[in-house]
Amino acid sequence: MISTLYIEEEAHNYPLTKTLLSRFSHARHIPIGRFGEVFNSAKQNFRLQKEKPALILAVKHGRRVLPIPDGYSIGREKNYYFSHLLNCPFDCSYCFLQGMYRSAHYVLFVNYEDYMEDIASVSHEAPTTFFSGYDGDSLALESFISFTQTFFPFFEKLSHAELELRTKSVSIKTLLQQEPLQNVVVAYSLNPHTVAKKYEPKTPSLAARLDALEKLEQHGWRVGLRFDPVLYVENYKAQYAPFFDEVFSRVKNPHSVTLGGFRVPKDLYKKMRKIAPTNLVIAQGSPESEILPFCAAQIRNHIEEERFFPCQSINES
Repeated sequence: MISTLYIEEEAHNYPLTKTLLSRFSHARHIPIGRFGEVFNSAKQNFRLQKEKPALILAVKHGRRVLPIPDGYSIGREKNYYFSHLLNCPFDCSYCFLQGMYRSAHYVLFVNYEDYMEDIASVSHEAPTTFFSGYDGDSLALESFISFTQTFFPFFEKLSHAELELRTKSVSIKTLLQQEPLQNVVVAYSLNPHTVAKKYEPKTPSLAARLDALEKLEQHGWRVGLRFDPVLYVENYKAQYAPFFDEVFSRVKNPHSVTLGGFRVPKDLYKKMRKIAPTNLVIAQGSPESEILPFCAAQIRNHIEEERFFPCQSINES
């Protein structure tokens, strides 16, 4: 899977780095000063790199835990996100990462302990949710980055903290091999089969994701449903109405459900257009005023209002 590793000098002595260097012993190992030398360099081809990304091992400095924008929550008073991983093996047409970063290489920040220290420092006594999976899928690379195996014991001790794992991955073996934690939510991003097949390349099918959700829920994990973004497509009512029926027939007791549309800042949108000018999702955007109220009404047919967290624009309409 990984044929090239770039290793920051400072990252070299971390336990996770040593584990990965051993695991990918046959890959090229290239020492670097700081990860930005590779990740932020000019004249990179994001689309070409996406075919065979390298792995960059780095140490994260500065602010590691950040507050999420107002209006985004799954019910708790305080909300933060953290990104131990940049980029994702999937290739969704609407993904903002292709406009945010010059590089499609993965960056893994190996100083997990520093993240834990920062998370502990902001959780305190108030109920707090920490979101992972903002800049990369939370589970897709779990087989070698050992994120959950490291962070679950830590979160188990934080009685006031909750962790959301945002994912499209069906790599749930490690989750099914342990006792569920009641302060962890495994949240799946979902779209109808036809939409996912066209606009979410390299991702597991809807059927595979629903199978994973069922297994996790039956095992005792709290699961979340993330209809974000829903995409404006031809005959969207005929596609999304049976889709919601199917999802809620399979997932009986979701912890939380969110809903949002395709939305990115204008500058980022322009960069995405340059990288993928023929991408219809990016080219036409999504008329949120039409599809989001329809989807919200469908979702409300299936769950109680206290578990539904639509994006702010829906609440304001």
